[in-house]
Amino acid sequence: MKPTITVAKTAGFCFGVNRAVDLVYHLVEEVTSVKTLGPIIHNPQLVDDLSQKGVSILDSPQQARSGDTVVIRSHGVGQQVYEELERPGIHLVDATCPFVAKIHKIVAEHSAAGETIIIAGDKNHPEVLGIQGHCQGECYVVKDEQELLEVLKNIKKPAIMVAQTTFHANLWRKCVEIVKNLCTNLVFFDTICNATNERQAEAVLLAQQNDLMIVIGGKESSNTKKLKEVCAEFAETYLLETAEELDKLPPLCQYASIGVTAGASTPAYIIKEVLKTMSEMLNKQEGEMDFATLFEQSLESEKLYNGKRVKGIVTTIAPNEVHVDIGAKQAGIVPADELTDDPSQATSDVVSKGDEIELVVLKVNDQEGIVTLSKKRCDAVAGFEEIKKAAEDGTVLTGTVVNVVKGGVLVLSNHTKVFIPASQVSDKRVEDLNTLLKTEVQFKILEVNERRNRALGSVRAVLESDKKEKEEKFWSEVEVGKIYKGEVKSLTSYGAFVDLGGVDGMIHITELSWSKIKHPSEIVNVGDIVEVYVKDLDPEKRRISLGYKKSEDNPWEIFKRDYKIDDVVKVKIVSFTNYGAFAEIIPGIDGLIHISQIANQRVEKISDILEIGQEVEVKIIDINYDAKRVSLSMRALLPEEDQKIAKEGDSDVVYSSEDGVISEEMAAEIEAAAAEEE
Repeated sequence: MKPTITVAKTAGFCFGVNRAVDLVYHLVEEVTSVKTLGPIIHNPQLVDDLSQKGVSILDSPQQARSGDTVVIRSHGVGQQVYEELERPGIHLVDATCPFVAKIHKIVAEHSAAGETIIIAGDKNHPEVLGIQGHCQGECYVVKDEQELLEVLKNIKKPAIMVAQTTFHANLWRKCVEIVKNLCTNLVFFDTICNATNERQAEAVLLAQQNDLMIVIGGKESSNTKKLKEVCAEFAETYLLETAEELDKLPPLCQYASIGVTAGASTPAYIIKEVLKTMSEMLNKQEGEMDFATLFEQSLESEKLYNGKRVKGIVTTIAPNEVHVDIGAKQAGIVPADELTDDPSQATSDVVSKGDEIELVVLKVNDQEGIVTLSKKRCDAVAGFEEIKKAAEDGTVLTGTVVNVVKGGVLVLSNHTKVFIPASQVSDKRVEDLNTLLKTEVQFKILEVNERRNRALGSVRAVLESDKKEKEEKFWSEVEVGKIYKGEVKSLTSYGAFVDLGGVDGMIHITELSWSKIKHPSEIVNVGDIVEVYVKDLDPEKRRISLGYKKSEDNPWEIFKRDYKIDDVVKVKIVSFTNYGAFAEIIPGIDGLIHISQIANQRVEKISDILEIGQEVEVKIIDINYDAKRVSLSMRALLPEEDQKIAKEGDSDVVYSSEDGVISEEMAAEIEAAAAEEE
């Protein structure tokens, strides 16, 4: 049977490479002298094609001549190269990948500020050389964690760390972890291209699901070499530049499944040629299997062979192995690590003498008369049937995270290890997958590879499904005025977001307190459990406005209940204006003591009589609940003879000497003054 061939969806040109190549092909049609500063991409076949169309390669900017159109490739160059190409008659075309240009800007700004620059990447790669060319001061290039640790010993001032866009994603995570643990004055920028991350993650997944991996691309291409590295950890892997190199591989028909991916600088036509040649080779190889081979295979089917399922009776139990009788001339042995996946269980915890157990043959050694068997792998086969059924039914499974591997974790469920990619371990970003080890998780099966007995799962799918279910239930029951208890999830300058149980609502800053506050953190903190009520709803946009302050805590309600005109109260001076002083009556309620109500004489400077924080007794002379304003008077509490008008015709006198009641003109003035203060 022919092997299945699966091609990565991300195989081929990335955005930056495609942009640069298209640009050069268009220039060839428009101008006569097109030159690239170095090969436009690391693919010799495409570079040869451009050469035939008249595109030549410059080794240095000094080689450019007047009349040349010089293209800077997607890897980018240093600032000095730009300056060297700013000569009369040279038309400069910049095809630097936007993601690389972003790194140039970051390192230029931070190095200009005197900060040290650390670049995670290959020091000889043109992209890294270009990044260094935008650094003004101290700059280091590290290829792995060991080199990073050495560099960190020498850094004495603020620093930043960036990554080559095609840097190994897992290595970058390790470097970031080191920085987080050791440095407080170092900021890192995750500059690995999304296309690189996606390409490597898909390559890992294909390698785990296939027996053979073929990586297509230039042997000098950094991102292509990294694809080979990540694939080689899980499957037999070969790197090819062209279809002709397929002849150097073992016969393809001996593999059950083959995965194919390609570097970011590999043209689509080369990928197609490789796939076409593979198909032709498989057709030819399949027809070469002769009758003698098939006959020999049929004879072997009656013997013990690797992978055959048998039943055995437990005869002896030892700490490191179990002996079983499988009804054959060879002695059956089950090593302890093939008895169970749980290292905490002893052999005697798993089986007892006389038990009949199902096993699978791992190795037959006729010379020594021994058959090595596995119980856990046989259990896994039965468990895999449960996994397949769960995939069909959409059943939620429970398992334990037992391993952290490249690109994700392995979860043990039904004696089967299910691979869950890093992007599917949670509905939130998990920086360190090791924190999940030995935790119990619920997940769904997304994909099953029956040929290789492997499954792909997702915790995220369960969490999102639960969240959606809670959300729908919430929206079916929610109504304005309903009270909820929720957890404060985040704070912004304009309010607090509260998780109401799968749905977030927002308390606007004006709803947090009856008093004026500058930031929500003055009232609540992230993690607080708060009681809120629904103030407003927008079901179409799924937005919820929440109220937090209680009506019974409204200071105006308290004031209305406890205070009235003519009451004498003690207040605290809180601020001065040109026309008077504001005094706090109770928290949240300030009253105005107009300048004419401070003393029985003309007041030139309020601070000569009052101080901020000073407590004084005043009389409430007016209350305007609609405008939420209170007028106060110190003068009204002076002895009656002291309230008499000191000087006839004084323009500041606005009270009668008998009762101290505000005139209509003064009321208007106070209203205007309070409005200005607001």
